[in-house]
Amino acid sequence: MRTSDFDYYLPPELIAQTPIEPRDASRLMVVHRATGQIEHRLFRNVGEYLRPGDLLAANQTRVIPARLRGRKAGTGGKVELLLLARRDEHTWEALVGGKGLRPGQRIELTGGQLTAEIVAETESGGRLVRFDRPVEPVLDELGEVPLPPYVHEPLADRDRYQTVYARIEGSSAAPTAGLHFTPELLLELRGMGVEMTFLTLHIGLDTFRPVKEEEVEAHQIHTEWFELPAQAAEQINRARLEGRRVIAVGTTAVRALESAARGCGADGEACGLQAVAAYTGRTDLFIYPGYRFRVVEAMITNFHLPRSTLLMLVSAFAGRELILRAYEEAIRERYRFYSFGDAMLLL
Repeated sequence: MRTSDFDYYLPPELIAQTPIEPRDASRLMVVHRATGQIEHRLFRNVGEYLRPGDLLAANQTRVIPARLRGRKAGTGGKVELLLLARRDEHTWEALVGGKGLRPGQRIELTGGQLTAEIVAETESGGRLVRFDRPVEPVLDELGEVPLPPYVHEPLADRDRYQTVYARIEGSSAAPTAGLHFTPELLLELRGMGVEMTFLTLHIGLDTFRPVKEEEVEAHQIHTEWFELPAQAAEQINRARLEGRRVIAVGTTAVRALESAARGCGADGEACGLQAVAAYTGRTDLFIYPGYRFRVVEAMITNFHLPRSTLLMLVSAFAGRELILRAYEEAIRERYRFYSFGDAMLLL
């Protein structure tokens, strides 16, 4: 399967630079997989497509102020760190910006409260960075919210790059499908009988990079830490047994749910009648066309970058041709794309 099969041209002016207000005023493209029908609504209308008993599974990760600035010890050259994943109390995997940032290089962070040393290069092109003390207590003071590189406007309110249900800190990017929900909309859905459950997946490197290999199968996907709590696994298994839909809020929720299903074996025999098992750890699951979904029956998502693993994931779920046709229509209809853009509901 060729990576070029997942390419498309997006006019730059359709890349959303600021979040829309209120959150649920974003547009919603509804795509019916069985018929290929496409509808155009507002996100606040999403309840019209949900049923009593549907279970929304959402990622409750919270974005940390993961972008740090500093200078190289000795030369004073500028350095930028984007923290991706915590390895231990003092060590993080990070993307780095600056010249000559090889193992052994020491960095003095802006503000003078921290120093760090690059201790290794990673296979994916990042660095392992060891700080002289735990970095979390000073992130709010020293760090910046790591907006995606295609967003060039400053963010007036940090909380607009968080979901309203974000609780567990550790992500370097927001699970953007969830940005459209307001507390009022969640209450409305709950009143309809729609249930909600939460998992955590801390978003890392693959959010920021396209697939560069010519063949999709050759791409080495970055691992991400996730947790599916026992309570969430129980809710999901009960919904499946009762014939109710499990609807993932975002591609990160899809990845976590389907990763948890892998623990049940190829045919689910290891878990008996259950669809998923509670799990805490890292996932390397790469979902592209040909993948057989085990848990997710519908999906809320945003519009994704060309040649990205996320575009491949939604193509696996709805079919590449239908997804690319939907993207063409979204461009014609002037939808807003990417993190602060509009939403899609795949039924």
